Amino acid sequence: MTFHARHLLGIEHLSPLDITTLLDLAEQYVTLNRARNKHTDVLAGLTQINMFFENSTRTQASFELAGKRLGADVMNMEVAASSIKKGETLIDTALTLNAMHPDLLVVRHPQSGAVDLLAQKVNCAVLNAGDGRHEHPTQALLDALTIRRAKGRLHRLTIAICGDIAHSRVARSNILLLGKMESRLRLIGPPTLIPSGAADWGVEVYDDMAEGLRDADVVMMLRLQKERMDGGFIPSGREYYHRYGLDAAKLSHAKPDAIVMHPGPMNRGVEIDGTIADDINRSVIQEQVEMGVAVRMAAMDLLARNLRAGPVEVMV
Repeated sequence: MTFHARHLLGIEHLSPLDITTLLDLAEQYVTLNRARNKHTDVLAGLTQINMFFENSTRTQASFELAGKRLGADVMNMEVAASSIKKGETLIDTALTLNAMHPDLLVVRHPQSGAVDLLAQKVNCAVLNAGDGRHEHPTQALLDALTIRRAKGRLHRLTIAICGDIAHSRVARSNILLLGKMESRLRLIGPPTLIPSGAADWGVEVYDDMAEGLRDADVVMMLRLQKERMDGGFIPSGREYYHRYGLDAAKLSHAKPDAIVMHPGPMNRGVEIDGTIADDINRSVIQEQVEMGVAVRMAAMDLLARNLRAGPVEVMV
């Protein structure tokens, strides 16, 4: 398999071949995860440290499960109880971790660029589990795998990404990945939640759901990230749902076989109607969770292969 990255810090520097390689391997791990014996020893003897400066039950659990199924020794670092809370700098933390000789370091951090900084200070492979408003590469990869399995391809699809684009690293990574795979991308949301200059990203921008969802193959809803908002971006949750929450009436403008996605956690009745979220014929939200474990297994497997092969070109 051709995958030359030392770290997985973002989608931006991955080629379409890199993306396809990772997704193809993830398909094999989907099969393994559905078998009675879900374990392999491809990471046997390697140590994985999960360091989450932001809470994320779904992502952390997925990475932990992925590492254990691959046979790694997995440690979850309790950041809230660590020296970081006592004033230790991120670089000092990196140097301390490096002295423990981990092989894989999974990091989630509220500041954009923090994971990249850590990667420059350690000898192991680093996986970005989300940094500020920058990127969330494994989320975009699991979304891509979910779409590919549902639609049979990633190219020539019309994909609508709806909601809080401005604060979403998930949106940024998906825009980069799906654009590389030659899909048509639409961003839909109130002007206050669409980044300035978004129209220059090679996407279409809409502030009307009916217009933006017309004939879409994929409808990807985003969580309102109120923790990142420092002002009045929306009038109220009720008004937001009325205009931008996905319900049956709005979804009717998409193709009849359009799939519905959400990275979670969902705010039902704000971003999406519960009936739509639970519709087994349209919603692939639970499949996204399943694909997350397989994608993270594939990513760690490929990075570990490069570790064992010796020094490789750093793609950051």
